Amino acid sequence: MDIRTRLEKREESFLTPYAAFSSKSRGRVYKEEPCPYRTDFQRDRDRIIHSKAFRRLKHKTQVFISPEGDHYRTRLTHTLEVTQIARSAARALGLNEDLTEAIALGHDLGHTPFGHTGEDALNEVVPGGFKHNEQSLRVVEILEKRNDRYRGLNLTYEVRNGILCHTGDKKPDTLEGEIVCLADKIAYVNHDLEDAIRAGILFPEDLPDVALDLGKNSAQRINTLVRGLIEYSFGKGKISLSPDLDNKLSEIRDFLFRTVYIGSSAKSEEQKAQTMLKMLYHYYVRNPEENEWLLEVEDLERAACDYVAGMTDRFAVHEFTRLFIPRPWIEL
Repeated sequence: MDIRTRLEKREESFLTPYAAFSSKSRGRVYKEEPCPYRTDFQRDRDRIIHSKAFRRLKHKTQVFISPEGDHYRTRLTHTLEVTQIARSAARALGLNEDLTEAIALGHDLGHTPFGHTGEDALNEVVPGGFKHNEQSLRVVEILEKRNDRYRGLNLTYEVRNGILCHTGDKKPDTLEGEIVCLADKIAYVNHDLEDAIRAGILFPEDLPDVALDLGKNSAQRINTLVRGLIEYSFGKGKISLSPDLDNKLSEIRDFLFRTVYIGSSAKSEEQKAQTMLKMLYHYYVRNPEENEWLLEVEDLERAACDYVAGMTDRFAVHEFTRLFIPRPWIEL
């Protein structure tokens, strides 16, 4: 019996009946020989971590555009925090930790530069609109290239479904995917509060009572919510918070929209960022010769969208400067 088979047997003996078992995965689009020492979900996790799209997350905005401080969250640190929360919950609930981790690590691979500001910009100009969860799925299914045999990372169905359904109206097919949905919300609500206080947009005394009910600081609030998630979901075939905790989390999120996400100094550069991404998108559609590979695609608008969405914040600024800002004349 090889190592992978032993790991699969251990899953079946240790995890709850509600878990997604790697040996029973719905599989990949393209058939592959199984790895002798990793389960399919472990293999998916590793492919995501080694992807270029994952590395680019470190230079993509979470909330604060191009922050000067070293301690503000980026899209990468957000992803790692979501992963930690989701893994802790999955382990406590006897669900598949490897699947949960793979979904969490991949859930934001399709996010644009400048966070949701960039997402809104592309949604306005791209035919058919733009949603970062759909783009994340597109990244792992098409845009990332591992070899010449197939497009994408060739991940299992369960991971791809969890990535697509981590936000929006459609519920994931696995409890592990449901955990990531809640972990994402728990993470960003709490770290956005913390970053807003660090930036001086909010002060501790500004926080609503519901936030203080959950804890005096971010660590305490996250602990309260994760413990509540585990206790309320234990032994059930669904993942959720109690109505009381769910309401409190939603109230904090609404508070952030009123005080941070809309109209605050954190968003002072938002219009500039949106204008920049829209101009880049239209430029590539009208000038495909700018990049030779754009001349080879059938859907130029889709390809231009993929290119802009994949940019880091600093690369988008670099490209905009190169294309639209006059260079100073240097006398020889």
